[in-house]
Amino acid sequence: MKLEIKNLHAEINNQEILKGINLELRQGEVHALMGKNGSGKSTLANVLMGNKKYTITQGSILLDGKDITNLEVDERAKLGLFLSFQYPSEIAGLTLSSFLRTAYNSVNKEKLDVLKFHNLLKKKMEELNIPYEFIKRHVNEGFSGGEKKRSEILQMAILQPKYAILDETDSGLDINAIKTIGEGVNKMRNENRGILIITHYHRILNYITPDRVSILSDGKITQTGTGELARHIEEHGFKEIENAQ
Repeated sequence: MKLEIKNLHAEINNQEILKGINLELRQGEVHALMGKNGSGKSTLANVLMGNKKYTITQGSILLDGKDITNLEVDERAKLGLFLSFQYPSEIAGLTLSSFLRTAYNSVNKEKLDVLKFHNLLKKKMEELNIPYEFIKRHVNEGFSGGEKKRSEILQMAILQPKYAILDETDSGLDINAIKTIGEGVNKMRNENRGILIITHYHRILNYITPDRVSILSDGKITQTGTGELARHIEEHGFKEIENAQ
């Protein structure tokens, strides 16, 4: 059971961004994808989730053997794919509780009424040490950076995707917020869910030990290794890796 990316090429406005990506993410595995700004990391996240701004020109995306290359976003979500955005949108007037219940019922055959969902939500919030008052607020409205990312982790816990893509989830966060996210990711991993962490920092990997680390440069994966590769980048930067290619 795995998410497979095979020779993936993608462009936007006739400019090629992804130039032949090959990557696998198995359930129960954490794979860190690292690279400088502009290397194509966020493009890959958006293409995997089906963002129509990008055009796939070659290659395929398989989820547990099913070709999802041309599926709509909601179809991918129902099959178990989840994307945590780098910059989550605010939705005024919609409480986080209502949003999560609607999302849950849209991807699950068993529909939960308000009471049953409330019990599920309360359980997940307790597991993640999130105050109950949090869900009464409107989605991301007035949230700090850390609160937005905590909201995304709660969404993951509720939706229980098979594979989650975390796009720059540690960007702009303090150490306490990063630690909270790390704890949430580790819990999801222990529940046999595949996690792709997209980042250009090593610091979140102080709280999450990746099974594999891949380096993305100019739209291509140039190197794959263990957590030692991430630590090497922390000490020496990406330039040394690029010069060695």
